[in-house]
Amino acid sequence: MFPTLRRYLVAGLLVWIPLGITLWVLSLLVGLMDQSLLLVPSNLRTEALFGFHVPGMGIVLTLAIVLATGALAANFFGRQLFALGDSLISRIPIVRSIYGGVKQISDTLFSPEGQAFRRAVLVRYPHAGAWTVALVTGAPEHEVAGILGRDQLSVFVPTTPNITAGFFLVVPRSETIELEMSVDDALKYIISMGVAEPPPRAHRPERNGSGTDPNTSPSLKT
Repeated sequence: MFPTLRRYLVAGLLVWIPLGITLWVLSLLVGLMDQSLLLVPSNLRTEALFGFHVPGMGIVLTLAIVLATGALAANFFGRQLFALGDSLISRIPIVRSIYGGVKQISDTLFSPEGQAFRRAVLVRYPHAGAWTVALVTGAPEHEVAGILGRDQLSVFVPTTPNITAGFFLVVPRSETIELEMSVDDALKYIISMGVAEPPPRAHRPERNGSGTDPNTSPSLKT
């Protein structure tokens, strides 16, 4: 009897834990975006118009603000205006350090011209006999490239199951194996600790940056 009850309990947890966490995260996001309604005059809020609060209206307003900001930033005069704002913020002590770092990261990650987090690769980590999934963030171009050579890749190795933390590595391009899985699939693979491995997109021989077999490629020097 007890083994059966335990099996039912585990099966129920496997259903409710991901569902509950998903609903909790969505609730946090909706609540956060609803804070944008504070920008709306009180007589135009849903409480005044309908007599009750309508959850999710903040999402519509937030999307409208983001789209309007993007439309403004996409034209010449908008770019000049935001450049002036950046210049003013960069003169404020402490604030400029936080804003400048966050802006540089966001420009790298979300810019259409950027290559950060566009593909997943295998790298040898944490020692020469092990492999892990990493995300390519770019390639060194200045001092690091001058020391190690141009044929290097900058990669981010997320930790499991918290992918917001991880390790930054610079590795030889020849020591990486490019994966066919998307970045989203790679993150799911990491979060699941290797359980949710995506199927191959096409059946073809394994390959890496240098075109050599992963089992015979040279080891990273540690």
